[in-house]
Amino acid sequence: MFGLGMTELLVILAIVLLVFGPKRLKSIGSDLGNAIKGFRNAVSEEEKPAEQDAQAKVIDGEPQAESAAQSAKEEHKTQ
Repeated sequence: MFGLGMTELLVILAIVLLVFGPKRLKSIGSDLGNAIKGFRNAVSEEEKPAEQDAQAKVIDGEPQAESAAQSAKEEHKTQ
């Protein structure tokens, strides 16, 4: 792991603990976890509309929403 052994990692952890303190270190870890969770949610939400767009693709060369709007306009014109 980047050429760091267990001893080096423990020294780095001890220095970080001394600099930030246990309470601040706990809140940093919590904030980092929430940020990762939010990022995962945003990525998964972004993929869902792309899948829905692929399913609602083309019917007779036009997207479904446009053909439905045109049908409504034609019905309105006939009345």
